[in-house]
Amino acid sequence: MAYDIELADRIRHHLAGVPDLTEKKMFGGLCFMVNGHMVCGPVKDLLMVRVGPDAYDIALAQPDARPMTFTGRTMRGFVEIHAEALEDDDVLADWVDRGVAHALSLPPKGGG
Repeated sequence: MAYDIELADRIRHHLAGVPDLTEKKMFGGLCFMVNGHMVCGPVKDLLMVRVGPDAYDIALAQPDARPMTFTGRTMRGFVEIHAEALEDDDVLADWVDRGVAHALSLPPKGGG
């Protein structure tokens, strides 16, 4: 399994009703997108969240977050959240909402 299907379902449930929501296979997992911008997604047993460069340091100050690396490179503006922290629905909702807030701060992309 490339990603936690139960986690994906919980994210999908939280994002229900968000306009211009799409899903795309990406980073070896599933990515939820709003207005064509990456929000978050399960990758293996972690949650990847795009918080953006302005909120990156604040996000990393949280005890359950660490920098996201992909192919050995740190991706500034993206964090990974440990699976244990995501057992709490409020924690999951907070991280998903951070990703949505960043996506909504950007101009919509055409084509989703």
